[in-house]
Amino acid sequence: MPNEKEITIIVNGREKAVAEKELNEEQLVQLAYDNPPVGEFVCFTITYRRGHGNKPTGTLEEDELLKLKEGMIINVTAADKS
Repeated sequence: MPNEKEITIIVNGREKAVAEKELNEEQLVQLAYDNPPVGEFVCFTITYRRGHGNKPTGTLEEDELLKLKEGMIINVTAADKS
């Protein structure tokens, strides 16, 4: 059993238990999709709510880490840039 306390977040409607305090875009995509869509024109939009006090809702920017909180709701949407 890991020393770190796991927290439960909701990713695309499914509960996920994670030990990390922060996740990047790639890690969130892996949690959201068993087989993530790939291709040169695929991009992801990550929105969240029930986050930390100073920024409870928002959109994850590229190269940003998302600070996780128990019960946080995260939506990862794939889109085609073409």
